[in-house]
Amino acid sequence: MTKFFKFIAIAEGISYLVLFFNMLVIKPSDIDLYKTLLFPIGMAHGVLFIGYVILAFAIYKNQNWSLKELAIVQLASLLPFATFYVEKKYVKNA
Repeated sequence: MTKFFKFIAIAEGISYLVLFFNMLVIKPSDIDLYKTLLFPIGMAHGVLFIGYVILAFAIYKNQNWSLKELAIVQLASLLPFATFYVEKKYVKNA
């Protein structure tokens, strides 16, 4: 399960950055392309975000995280690049 969590953490981080790229780079230059890409990128990111949060709770005991570490892992889902940090620092045995 930790391998899957690592994959989801990286994919969620990438989808977050792609979503920001769509909002900050594509939207000002091509509004039609922005609108076309918004739903698939947003849906993918939403599914990966929910998967990340659920899997974090699922492996909380398996990784022997304290409540503070679980809170950090959950908070990382809200910050750009933070899921990459979590994947390296907190997820072991994969």
